[in-house]
Amino acid sequence: MSSTSTAPHSPAAQRPATVHRSPTAPPRSFIWTRRVLLTLVLIFTLVPVYVMISSSLKPLGDVAGKFSWIPTGFTVRPYIDIWSTIPLARYFMNSLIVAGAASVCSVVVAIFAAYAVSRYRFRGKRVFTVAVLSTQMVPGILFLLPLFLIFVNIGNSTGLSLYGSRGGLILTYLTFSLPFSIWMLIGYFDSIPKDLDEAAMTDGCGPLGALFRIIVPAAVPGIIAVTLYAFMTAWGEVLFASVMTNDTTRTLAVGLQGYSTQNDVYWNQIMAASLVVSVPVVAGFLLLQRYLVAGLTAGAVK
Repeated sequence: MSSTSTAPHSPAAQRPATVHRSPTAPPRSFIWTRRVLLTLVLIFTLVPVYVMISSSLKPLGDVAGKFSWIPTGFTVRPYIDIWSTIPLARYFMNSLIVAGAASVCSVVVAIFAAYAVSRYRFRGKRVFTVAVLSTQMVPGILFLLPLFLIFVNIGNSTGLSLYGSRGGLILTYLTFSLPFSIWMLIGYFDSIPKDLDEAAMTDGCGPLGALFRIIVPAAVPGIIAVTLYAFMTAWGEVLFASVMTNDTTRTLAVGLQGYSTQNDVYWNQIMAASLVVSVPVVAGFLLLQRYLVAGLTAGAVK
């Protein structure tokens, strides 16, 4: 044994090793402050969800009475009654059709528009991009009356019934989702090297071939992020759906108001229905969240 080695039970061996902090590591006060703030934000976020879940499992008398954090009685009856109190299945189907069609149309049009702006120079390009971006600065409620008058006048002059139809509501939602989708995909397409589509054209692809064979597969995260944004915007929208629909084309966001009558408010069914209608959006978000994060951040550093 070497003369410089330390015995196993010597004081030097029992002394705890000094932990050296990285010079870039944040101080402990910052770490604890961050933990406390994140815990408060988590509680603030989860409390409404807990109240919604617990209220959906209570009898109506318990929900309408004094609020209690711990339910005294559990029942799944609200999850059964929600389908018969109002035509929830029809509202569900209307929302799926409207939100799905609006998101697909928005993405398809945005891909062509964003590719043209990202890859080509043309007169009015800057005016177009500024106009697209400026629509996001205008409150959506300002479009309500103009769109209503346009749909009514089109129906009176041509017989095409946009007002009160799913098609009219899809066009309405495109006015919100399409500008944002174009702007977001422009940034994503800009982050893809132009050498890729130039190489594809050298190999014999045309502009459309380069778009669909090279650019679109490379931009899948951005396209998925845009699709999710358009779908969620249409799925939860209330104001325009309450004006532009009728009894047969009503969507979920408006139809949930049917649980409130002149004499009773079925709070437990409202909470149960809110959880049920949230399932498609939450499931889609959880499945595609990695694409959503990548799509939202890819063009931000360009």
